[in-house]
This record gives sequence, C-alpha cells and structure tokens, in this order.
Amino acid sequence: QYSLVRDVVSALRRHRMHEQQFLHPPLLVLGNFGVPQMHLKLMAGMFQGMFPKINVHRVNLNSIRRCLLISYDSESQLLEFRHYSVQVVPVGLSRGLRKILQEKFPNLSRMDDVSELL
Repeated sequence: QYSLVRDVVSALRRHRMHEQQFLHPPLLVLGNFGVPQMHLKLMAGMFQGMFPKINVHRVNLNSIRRCLLISYDSESQLLEFRHYSVQVVPVGLSRGLRKILQEKFPNLSRMDDVSELL
C-alpha cells in the first residue's frame, strides 16, 4: 500500500515542503532490527548503505531537515516507512524574539515600541 505525495500534502493542515529539505540525506532511524536473524541484518545493512554515515560529533544540526524511520513488525513481518520533516526551533525565548529568529515578522501595529515585543 502507498500514498501519492499530492494526497498526503492535501490531507495535512500545514505542510512544510521546500527544496532545501532534499539537499541533504535524511537521518535514518531503524526500529526493531536488533533481532539476530540473517534477513534482518541484510535488510538493515541495505538501508544503511542507501544513505551516507553521519558522524555525530561533526554533523551540522542545521543540515538535518528530514528523518526516515523504518520499523520492522516481527508478528506481521512487515516494514513500516515514515518520512518526517525536522525543524529546529529555539526554546527558552520570548514569543516575539522567537518569531524574529524564525524570520517571521510579527505585527507591530498594536505596540508603541519594539521593546514591548521583546
């Protein structure tokens, strides 16, 4: 079973899809592949070979825009693919400052000074 991209995008309330997402490979997460069976090791190796290895200490977090989750269900022996879009969001900041950092320009018509925003 599969879904077309246009069907998925039309079902979402807010979709974030832009060209910069596909410049870098996704972060691959494999779930339930720890069982010591030969066909699972072969599948895990195949999926890992499809994407470049990521050095955790040297990776630029801003370059990770997508996550690909592949989980294996041992009862039904089916693979489940999930493709997520990842967005880095600043935390611990005021709402106005967070909007400025995310390049969303807030409505300043109800404010007398910029300091009210911050």
